[in-house]
Amino acid sequence: MAPISGLHPAETPDWNNLGILHKNTLPPRSHFHNYASGPAALTYDVTKSKSYCLSGTWKFQHAYSPFEAPEGFESPSFDTSSWSDVAVPGMWQLQGFGKGPQYTNVNYPIPVDPPNVPFTENETGSYVKKFSVPAELRNSQLRLRFEGVDSSFHAWLNGMEVGYSQGSRNPDEFDVTGFVDWEKENTVAVRVYQFCDGTYIEDQDQWWLSGIFRDVFLVAFPVGNRIEDLFVETILDENYVNAELRIKIIASGFGGIDLKLLDARKHEIAQHSASFSDEGTIEVGIPVKDPMKWTAEAPNLYHLVISMGEQFISHPVGFRQVEIKDGLIKVNGKRIVFRGVNRHEHHPQFGRAVPLDFLKQDILTMKRHNINAIRTSHQLNDPRLYYLADEVGFWIMDEADLECHGFHANAAKWTTDNPDWTHAYVDRAKHLVSRDKLHPSIIVWSLGNEAFFGRNFKAMYEWIKDHDNTRPIHYEADIVAETMDMFSRMYPPITEIIEFGQDESKENPLILCEFIHAMGNGPGNIKEYVDTFYKYPKLQGGFAWEWANHGLLTKDKKTGDEFYAYGGDFGEIPNDSTFVMDGLVNSDHTPSPGLIEYKKAIEPVQLIETCTNKAKFINRYDFITLDHLSCHVSTTSEGTQSYEFIIPSGIEPGQIFELDLPDHPKEGDVFANFSFRLKEPMVCLEAGFEIANAQIPLSENPALQMLDDGFSGKVFVSQSSRNTIKVTSEKSIWAFNTLYGSLTSWVKGSTELISKAPEINFFRPPTDNDIPQDGWDWKNRLLHLARVSTRKVEWRQDSDSKVTITAHQRVAPPILSWFIDCTLTYTFSSNGSLCVHIAGKPKGQNLPQTLPRIGLILEMPKEWQSVQWLGRGPGESYRDSKLSQQVGKYSVSDVEYLWNDYDVPQECSNRTDTRWLKLSDGSSSLFVQFADSGGRRALFDFQASRYRMQDVADTKHAYELRKLKRDEMVLRLDYQHHGLGSGSCGPKTLDEYALKTKDFEFEILLQ
Repeated sequence: MAPISGLHPAETPDWNNLGILHKNTLPPRSHFHNYASGPAALTYDVTKSKSYCLSGTWKFQHAYSPFEAPEGFESPSFDTSSWSDVAVPGMWQLQGFGKGPQYTNVNYPIPVDPPNVPFTENETGSYVKKFSVPAELRNSQLRLRFEGVDSSFHAWLNGMEVGYSQGSRNPDEFDVTGFVDWEKENTVAVRVYQFCDGTYIEDQDQWWLSGIFRDVFLVAFPVGNRIEDLFVETILDENYVNAELRIKIIASGFGGIDLKLLDARKHEIAQHSASFSDEGTIEVGIPVKDPMKWTAEAPNLYHLVISMGEQFISHPVGFRQVEIKDGLIKVNGKRIVFRGVNRHEHHPQFGRAVPLDFLKQDILTMKRHNINAIRTSHQLNDPRLYYLADEVGFWIMDEADLECHGFHANAAKWTTDNPDWTHAYVDRAKHLVSRDKLHPSIIVWSLGNEAFFGRNFKAMYEWIKDHDNTRPIHYEADIVAETMDMFSRMYPPITEIIEFGQDESKENPLILCEFIHAMGNGPGNIKEYVDTFYKYPKLQGGFAWEWANHGLLTKDKKTGDEFYAYGGDFGEIPNDSTFVMDGLVNSDHTPSPGLIEYKKAIEPVQLIETCTNKAKFINRYDFITLDHLSCHVSTTSEGTQSYEFIIPSGIEPGQIFELDLPDHPKEGDVFANFSFRLKEPMVCLEAGFEIANAQIPLSENPALQMLDDGFSGKVFVSQSSRNTIKVTSEKSIWAFNTLYGSLTSWVKGSTELISKAPEINFFRPPTDNDIPQDGWDWKNRLLHLARVSTRKVEWRQDSDSKVTITAHQRVAPPILSWFIDCTLTYTFSSNGSLCVHIAGKPKGQNLPQTLPRIGLILEMPKEWQSVQWLGRGPGESYRDSKLSQQVGKYSVSDVEYLWNDYDVPQECSNRTDTRWLKLSDGSSSLFVQFADSGGRRALFDFQASRYRMQDVADTKHAYELRKLKRDEMVLRLDYQHHGLGSGSCGPKTLDEYALKTKDFEFEILLQ
């Protein structure tokens, strides 16, 4: 018989072929829509443009391999009636298809063999949509535009292949004029592949999700004579006053081109006409006298309308000039400081398919928290983001869709320094600049993230400089700024950036593209970074990592409970667990305590010094005065008085000004609270909104508050059983267990105060920032297993009014030999009060270097609900994360209101710098103060909750912890508490905020 042979696949698939990035795509262009008239164009309303949105419900079929996907589905006659419906934009894993979401931070989810990706485990989605061409789009060059498809796709129209493209977050446009049926129903078919060779340079720290996740449009351009693209530059004179508006237009055909510049009220202020005779480029310069400048603080926009025949294009214009000058990034001649965030695109239900309203809410939340800059980590964001940034004012570091963190040995050689990949890298730069180049908010291009360094980044840099020399370029892995226009670091300790700031040999500035890792409870010591930015000019700020937790809303398959899932919750292997939960806002994008603290650290009016009767402040805006703010001052003690102060007019950026301190009572705890608020609405913030605040202590009362009503009765002691001592006064009855060295009961009148005895304790549930740093040491030293054992209890009564019981205890873990000797002395008074004096001496080998906390923990019966305190509040606070929480008198009617429900349970809800604490069941109360060795009032920390600490430590999700909620109040009374730091990916808690393991002594007065 004749030989038989075959080959599968017959040729290398496009999605596995490094030589094919695109097929039949049009050159990338600026993001704009075409309109039929100038007034229509100025609405910026896409529904009034010559674009028709195909987003909505599509038919969908899922396969686990491209070779198992249905053949012939692109034909208009193919029957899709049995297929599922799917939402576009959308990610198919979040609509019930495939194996589900997968999260990795660094590792690739596929075998590492670039450019090859799996043939069998490469999920494939087949999409079909029927449409008719609207009448207003007919007789045009018709384009099919995809704003974002993850990770690559083929497209067909009416059974004919339109083309192929990859680059998940980059737009693609196809000319489908010759494929469309203008009169009848059309069928667009799209086949999307989960993985392609481009996957190797899309290894960002986020969920692996697939699908058509941004809008799909039909876009009509004129058939013959048309504007293809444009580029706008605003060149300011040497004094940054007058400007030249330079417009570069790429057109096809010939004819006249009209340009109009309008002000913010859309009144024409300049116009220009030019003729075009052939395909190519025309450049126009329009002088503009002293235009209002665009900055993130004053986002003054003009409007450019360009028309050619029946084609009208509009775009916002901001007059601003960016340059590296005097070794600094300057805008309009002035140094700026980035008070920024890294923003991944995330929605808890839709993944990267973020609805516009949700995007707007993100922008508003940022603005309300003093954020002035966004790094679009690590890809081009939804194009609508940039229009919002232009309008409300943000500095944007716009980042290419590029990361290959998952390579290990000889990491750069795989793709970054491999000439076979140069065209793929440069393609990412082309799409970045081509789409977004018109936006004034974009002042820095960023070439990508965590992709090492090599020739291909140099090629990207050179391409951008050839096409846009108006913006500096950033890329962190060019550590020595060999090619880039600035230095960049991730998560350096403060000492390192101070050293850079002092190094006069550095000719370019330093940006922290990622800092203060906001994972879980934290970050701590934010203010130290921000103050350093303002002390050394070459340190020009940074971008907090990151904006949002990436939890995906899902349900427990057994119980039906909803919760926010992280890596591993969908059974995916490999995964990087909770590392996707590292944002300043929670998964539902509500602010976390970390964001509130960040707002305080970066507020543009800062208190820098106080003296006897004056307070000195500084304007930390980069461009604007403080004339838009009013200052409201109140004094708080047991009562409150309010004043309005006049801020001196014309306070320039960097200028220091003084305000008088208000008159105040000379006794007690008195604080002056300064609140700087908007006089008038500003951009998206309402009049009266607080931009900044400051609190200054005017007088403090260090004396303990004694609730003694003068009662001088007696106290009696007796041994009621073998291991129990009973202490009795007229107001209280106490029971003390001599075996365990613990106070087991306190009955005040007829009310029991204790349901679980107070115990010396050093544990806290690990925070995400603890775990890799101090928390590792605590775990290694078995601190979580340390238990109290009582060596001796002695008691005595030296007078009719007092009984003293002393418990000698040892706190130690199993296995190891370290321990802390503790002596707890309980003094029971006839007036019903109890004083507990505690002294501790750490001893033995291999002691933990730090302790999480030092204090007592007890439980109170369920009737005890009400909490009132004088101290920092109303939110949680820690020694290195407390400045946003002012000292005041706060109260809650239910202890549950004090709990901060983190997506991933961990230590939380502490209140620091507390003066006194009052707990109540409605009829009885317990008043708590701490005293120093001199008998004066001391500050302390407390936590009141419904959760035991070990339950918090053991649970993985908030809904699981809620099932362990107790009826009793769990109360921590702490002498000291360890700081937070940002050690989950960065420096651990600074020494000045660390709770070092050493001898301690404190006293608690309970009345």
